[in-house]
Formats: sequence, C-alpha cells, structure tokens
Amino acid sequence: MPVRPSEEDVDTAGLMALIASSQDRSAFRTLFMIFAPRVKTYLIRHGAPAEKAEELAQETMLTLWRKATYFDPQRASVGAWVFTIARNLRIDSLRRERSAVAYALTVHEPEASTVTPQTESEIAQTQVRLRSAISTLPPEQLEVVQLSFFEDKPHAEIAQQLSLPLGTVKSRLRLALARLRGLVGDLA
Repeated sequence: MPVRPSEEDVDTAGLMALIASSQDRSAFRTLFMIFAPRVKTYLIRHGAPAEKAEELAQETMLTLWRKATYFDPQRASVGAWVFTIARNLRIDSLRRERSAVAYALTVHEPEASTVTPQTESEIAQTQVRLRSAISTLPPEQLEVVQLSFFEDKPHAEIAQQLSLPLGTVKSRLRLALARLRGLVGDLA
C-alpha cells in the first residue's frame, strides 16, 4: 500500500508552479493524493453527505487544475487556497439546493378549472355588484382606482400623472377600497 504524501513533506507551492506553467500531471497527482481525502473529510464534517462530499472534492481538485495560474503563494498556502475553493463550492451547492427546494415549493400544478353554470352565475353576480359599487365612488377616488387596478400603474406614476402628492394618491385609494368593501363585502 503506497504511503500518502503529506503537505509538510512536499513543496506544494512548487507543485502548483509546475501545474500552472506546464500542466504537469505528476505534480497534480501528488497534490490530489494530499488534498482530495482531506477535502472530502472537511466537507463531511461540515454537513455534506459522503456522496456529495466526494463530488465536491473532485470538483475542488478540478478547479485547482484549471485555475492553477491564479494561485499566488504570497497570499495563501496551497492548503488554504484548496480549502477556500472547497468551502465556496459547498456554499454554491447549498444555494442551488435551497433554490431548487424553494422553487419546488412555489411551483404547483394549476388546478383544473371546473366552471359550472352555478359558478358562472356567481361570477356574473359578483361582477354586477362590483361595477355598481365602483360607479358610486367619488370621481377623484374612481380615477385613482382605474389607474391603479385597471391600468396597473404604480402609485408614484399615478401621483405624477395627476400632479398629486403620493400620500394623497394612497389615501384616495385606501378610502375607495374601504368604501367598496363596505358596499360589496369580501369577494375572496
């Protein structure tokens, strides 16, 4: 069984220089033997499942190979650089997993629309009540409601268009909605 070299026994910075200058496979193999098992252990200790830790360790070493020219021995040791790469890859992996979970939780299949004559009748009655209630709004409130809900304009744009302070637009909209709720009730 071959003895695995340690970081202390080998000039890792020199090996990095060889990889950067001539893509020396032997130098990479030595660095791989030194760091890959340690990176995998590090990732497992920080919560990665063994399979994911193996994958990230491989990706870390591949990054070392591809970006060897970026290594600067004045800024950090090879070990520090390698573990920083591993840490960043783990963080990126966690972000992707969280994004996938969040996406899966928010995406849902559209429900089958079951429009029956009864639901069509209820919708039509609600629309009539709402139109009737809207027609009773004072003109200044009606104008703000039309711009906000039917033309989908932001409050700031409505204020600018009507030459009104933003607070006045919001106040008129709030008063109009309160009046509509009183006349129509909760439609949801």
